Amino acid sequence: MGKQFKMNNSVTAASLFCFAVLILGFATNSSAQTSPVSLRTPSNSDTDSTVLQINKLVEQLWTDYELKPSREATDGEWCRRVYLDIIGRVPSYEEATEFMESRDSDKKKKLVEKLLYDDGYTEEFARNWTTVWTNLLIGRTGGNDNNSMISRPGMQKYLRDSFAREKSYDKMVYELVTATGSTTPGDEKFNGATNFLIDKVNEEKASLATAATTKIFLGLQVQCTQCHNHPFNDWKQQKYWEMNAFFRQVRAYPGGARPRDGGVAQLADQDFRGESQGKSEIFFEMRNGLSKVAYPVFVDGSEIEQSGLVNVVNRREELAKMMVASPFMTRSIVNRMWAHFLGYGFTAPVDDLGPHNIPSNPELLEFLSEEFRRAEFDLRKLISWVALSKPYSLSSKRSSGNQSDDPLLGESPKFSHFYLRQMEAEQLYESMMVATEAIELQGSYEERERKKNTWLGQFNQAFGTDEGQESTSFNGTIPQVLMLFNGDMVKQAIDTKKGSLIDNLSKSGKNYSQSVEQLFIAGLTRKPKNDEKNLAKQFLKARNGDPKEALRDVWWVILNTNEFIFNH
Repeated sequence: MGKQFKMNNSVTAASLFCFAVLILGFATNSSAQTSPVSLRTPSNSDTDSTVLQINKLVEQLWTDYELKPSREATDGEWCRRVYLDIIGRVPSYEEATEFMESRDSDKKKKLVEKLLYDDGYTEEFARNWTTVWTNLLIGRTGGNDNNSMISRPGMQKYLRDSFAREKSYDKMVYELVTATGSTTPGDEKFNGATNFLIDKVNEEKASLATAATTKIFLGLQVQCTQCHNHPFNDWKQQKYWEMNAFFRQVRAYPGGARPRDGGVAQLADQDFRGESQGKSEIFFEMRNGLSKVAYPVFVDGSEIEQSGLVNVVNRREELAKMMVASPFMTRSIVNRMWAHFLGYGFTAPVDDLGPHNIPSNPELLEFLSEEFRRAEFDLRKLISWVALSKPYSLSSKRSSGNQSDDPLLGESPKFSHFYLRQMEAEQLYESMMVATEAIELQGSYEERERKKNTWLGQFNQAFGTDEGQESTSFNGTIPQVLMLFNGDMVKQAIDTKKGSLIDNLSKSGKNYSQSVEQLFIAGLTRKPKNDEKNLAKQFLKARNGDPKEALRDVWWVILNTNEFIFNH
């Protein structure tokens, strides 16, 4: 890479493409090593004190392990990652330029507050977190199965309204766990929250509902204890069935048509008569063949009325109350949100917080959990604390003092540098739309979602996703490369027809070098380096001085680099 690249007249634009991809991809690979409402803004003093304590606890971890953190990320790097993580896309050219040129010492805090609280970003904030939580609650393909009772639009509507209106996390959990009503928007009994449990309560004596609820909201993996005591989990078989008993008063009823075709499924409470002689108990079989009885008992040992009659005690409502009061719930969401922004949680996996799985920084996990509860479960406050913390501000390039901090080698993360990760499929789509100023940004929310889902469907078909997985990222496969290099989205992005980004740029009055700079900022949130400027000049030469065609080549290369598809 240190050798000078020499051209002759026989060099084609295609060969330049390949070389440019190598150049632009190299830096990122090296890093891997190495309806609108008015929202309240948080108190600066409260935010500052919380962030200071986060930094203190992280720095103590570095000291304990004799680690030296990486340098601070550049303004462009930090700006790009905070847009991706908070609203699910890269910043536009104008947004990136405004931030990078600002000399305000408080600009990071102001940008985070803008993305969280400015009415102009409310829709995008809600859309991004709706995507995250829809995939978590019902999977990437939930609602698309012919046999599913899930209405994906119903799930999305509930979440979008909740995030746009700044609903507190404890209220969301309560509503999702206790929901009754119909799944599909437009029905008089519509309650979008029902879509979380609708496909889970009827299956295998509500075992799916038990496992999903404890895993997602409490950070406890209990599914393995359904049949036997697990040697590496403090949960016992008895405890599993005691939790399962909370879900025996609910039943899902399919409608005449599939929800995605306009059909309506119902989730309703009903009396549970028990499994023997009209009593409210359930029986489970132990490994020795003997049967035991279980009644609803929470993870901390709290018991409720044993009756299975809904008018005596609503088991799901009692469960939701205990979940909201439990430290398991706050630890779980803090761990999940930390992982969203930093790439890894305090435990691996992120949804396994049992006593057998010690967090990498238990003091910080506990501190943030307590702060989140004191903040009345305000997700925006939690986001601001993490986004403004020191570990989030670090470069993804490792230094000589933190080479050992590598979770890919099995080490617990110490967060002494930013962990490189690939964009999610949805992030890539939204970023392409913004970077290319695509027409798909226009139209209603529903119209935009339909266009996005069409593309995501092609993506999922090409690369595959697992139902219920929290995220699916690009893996650098040959099909991925071919789709990105030759896919319809990229072809549209580099089009030179009237009204396209390249056409508008060629008519903007900017010279060729200035136009190249704009493309780099639009795609990578940084200006081109000297070798990249020289390469761009070679593109122009290869295109016989045609700036539009040369800009098209440059833009194609940028969109197909690792640097574009990675969050770094």
